[in-house]
Amino acid sequence: MRRVVGHGDRRRRARRRRVVWTGGELLVTVGLVLMLLVVHQLWWTNREAKQGAERKVEALEREWGESGGSTDSGNAGNSGSGAKGGSGATGSSSSSRSGTGRQQTSYTTRVVASQAYAILIIPRLGLRVPIAEGVSKPDVLNHGYVGHYPGTQQPGQAGNFALAGHRNTHGEPFRYLPRLKRKDTIEVETRSATYTYVVDQILPQTSSRDSGVVQAVPRSIVKPSYGYKEPGYYITLTTCTPEFTSRYRMAVWGKLVSMRPRA
Repeated sequence: MRRVVGHGDRRRRARRRRVVWTGGELLVTVGLVLMLLVVHQLWWTNREAKQGAERKVEALEREWGESGGSTDSGNAGNSGSGAKGGSGATGSSSSSRSGTGRQQTSYTTRVVASQAYAILIIPRLGLRVPIAEGVSKPDVLNHGYVGHYPGTQQPGQAGNFALAGHRNTHGEPFRYLPRLKRKDTIEVETRSATYTYVVDQILPQTSSRDSGVVQAVPRSIVKPSYGYKEPGYYITLTTCTPEFTSRYRMAVWGKLVSMRPRA
């Protein structure tokens, strides 16, 4: 016996088809939006930040060249303190002796919060990136810059010159930081001098709250076998690990071996 299909059944099937079709369109739209967000985060932000960082490096070098490599204003601050939230002078024009026994000089360097004032160069990574004061994501790190931890030392000063940088997105200057090895060189160019550090220790992973890695005498409070016991002239590079997460931190430590005044 042939089944009689009423108008009500046809309407219900039509509504179901519309619901399924509409749901499919929504899923496709959401998928496209998510894909565009991923492309923006992983590609566009990198492109913009890297180009901006490259322009800033060029601007700093041009500015220093025009000033003839002279030091900043003669207002020297207290050696041992960084600038916090605003402008201030740090550094000293006096000479001091590094752990290597070589005579080192800390030049006056005026730093302003969120402003680039030096250049970090890591030959093994092919990296040449601006260093700005502070570690704020929107004001410093998301511009593709490396940020200086306020309160830590400046280049060439006794203590710990500590820096942070993104490992992924926004220029990702420290993406390949795990490739560094002991005895690799790290250079820091300022208006007045170039400071050369040599990688000495690498802490592959620690807690994101391990504040010991940026202390004046850097030493992990989570893994005390990593770090130092004696004062010295240190540099610290920190970034997130593993990739695409911010759960842990890694740290690379180096020691100052030379200072070369700008011509």
